[in-house]
Amino acid sequence: MEATFTAFSKFGDSKSTGKELDNKKFSKLCKDTGIMGKLVTSTDVDICFSKHKPKGGRTITLKEFKAILEDLSVKRFPKHSPTERKSAMEELVSNKGPQTAGTTKAVKGGATGRLTDTSKYTGSHKERFGEDGKGKGLEGRKELADDSGYVGNYKGAETYDKTH
Repeated sequence: MEATFTAFSKFGDSKSTGKELDNKKFSKLCKDTGIMGKLVTSTDVDICFSKHKPKGGRTITLKEFKAILEDLSVKRFPKHSPTERKSAMEELVSNKGPQTAGTTKAVKGGATGRLTDTSKYTGSHKERFGEDGKGKGLEGRKELADDSGYVGNYKGAETYDKTH
């Protein structure tokens, strides 16, 4: 449980010592470890945190963390005995860290798929993409001047014999 406490207290804060946990990180801990669910709500977590944090303080220590988990275990495992509750809560919390994967998912469907398909573009927008569907960059957005000295559609460019 100490490793989990330290991992969550250091999450997102490189200057953290890993000895204190604020309410936001404690709520994340409860979500990521599975404490929060049907029986334990975010309101229950916030109330327990406020009840156990020091007066005037904003963070809890490992000792207070264990006391909060004890209180939440009564609500999370109502039909278990006190020793079963403690072991079940330790099993939920032990050796876990903050999860970041899958927090924001890209939506690919419906209108998004149609609007991002470059093969369906027409007019000047079509000019911005090559045959492979990749963007041409500046070349596709601006009409760049040709400084070669030849007329636009002249086919014999660079063929003039320079000996004359």
